Amino acid sequence: MTWASVSTERSKAMVAGASPEPYWLDRPERPAPRARLAADTEADLLVVGGGFTGLWTAVQAAERHPGLRIVLVERDRIAEHATGRNGGFCAASITHGLGNGLTRWPDEMPTLVRLGKQTLDEIEAAMERLGIDADAERAGEVDIANFDWQAAELAEVVQDAAAVGLTVDLLSAEAARARVKSPMVAGATFDPDVIVLDPAKLAWGLAAAAERLGVTIHEHTEVGNLKSVGDRVVATTGYGSVTAAKAVLATSASPSLVRRLRLYTVPVWDYAIMTEPLSDGQLASLGWAGREGLADAGPRFHYFRLTADNRILFGGWDVLYHFGSDSDRRHEFEPAEFALLAEHLLQFFPQLEGIKATHTWGGPIDTCSRFSAFWDTSHSGRVVTVVGFTGLGVGASHFGATVALDLLDGVRNERTELEMVKTKPIPFPPEPARWLGVNITRHQIARSERRQGKRGLWLTIMDKTGLGFDS
Repeated sequence: MTWASVSTERSKAMVAGASPEPYWLDRPERPAPRARLAADTEADLLVVGGGFTGLWTAVQAAERHPGLRIVLVERDRIAEHATGRNGGFCAASITHGLGNGLTRWPDEMPTLVRLGKQTLDEIEAAMERLGIDADAERAGEVDIANFDWQAAELAEVVQDAAAVGLTVDLLSAEAARARVKSPMVAGATFDPDVIVLDPAKLAWGLAAAAERLGVTIHEHTEVGNLKSVGDRVVATTGYGSVTAAKAVLATSASPSLVRRLRLYTVPVWDYAIMTEPLSDGQLASLGWAGREGLADAGPRFHYFRLTADNRILFGGWDVLYHFGSDSDRRHEFEPAEFALLAEHLLQFFPQLEGIKATHTWGGPIDTCSRFSAFWDTSHSGRVVTVVGFTGLGVGASHFGATVALDLLDGVRNERTELEMVKTKPIPFPPEPARWLGVNITRHQIARSERRQGKRGLWLTIMDKTGLGFDS
């Protein structure tokens, strides 16, 4: 058995009537927009970006330094972009998974694993302390081998995890199918250090908590220019400006306000669908009693989970890159991507034949060549940028914000001395080499799956140069 490469009439029918917007944001509990910045103002700290990284930065800064004048500006609305489009997998990993971390920072991995677990605990504690109800369940994640050749690699994953202090359980095909009833399960691993949550509720809760702590938030406020003026930085917006002592730029897949950083990330497009709520009978037919987050173990993977009202979010698999880092919103609407996801969901869970999707959406992810966040200091140390999370930022954004504030405060500690923090990924080449490289790599990854995981010359070269590309 292989994954379908094209959609069918049944999968097209499944998504045809869906609303073309993220489910998480299409709910009456979404807060009303906050006023845009319409004057010149001053702050001790400016935060640019109203996603997880910016929100965690604002909250942590307010808790570290009570009374600090903090202004957060968001070009659209809180959680409008990657924060409100993701699957809600809040993992302990700050390195985009064990394998990626071991490849890039093998000597630091025990420390990075410990700091990641600490981050996850701090996120749970913060939700409790700040009174944020994000439907959070520390249910863990089951990573599923869909084929025998993938299952053969799982024992090595478990051994590597144990060597750096991670507890990952190896599940046989029988044990894995006892958790998830699907013909596409040939084995699995289980990672207990993953929280499955509602990302929009977390973001909205963080924004409200930030305001209670004294942070001023402006939505529909895009920063067009950032420059140093004496010992301050000045951010110019459409209707005003912010003059601040320091700033954190958490702008995700948007072009960086620090021009030299623009080659370090590319916007790749990820897509997801959300089903209608499952009936009790449908839910029982899936097994899935533990409500774990699920993901495939291959290089192209799906991620899927249950919501609080028992819908299934199903996303991932393909990633698209458009020439010139084109991030136009027309790319959010890709019927072929949604229909193929629907086909794969029905292939994974044939017992759901006839179910409908209520929402379909897509959007860009800030991808860098090492797949995990990096930091940059500019404007004579007054500005720190943190971007590059590559889709696994729900949990890692908390760590990214912590390190950004450490760097702004001039703190030298275990975090700031990490090679992960002190180094940057390899930048992507300019066009047209960037488009060619990304898309050749995508096609070679698909080819490697058809060849049972054999990487081939192109992917081997990319791996050795640190320019590997993953979905």
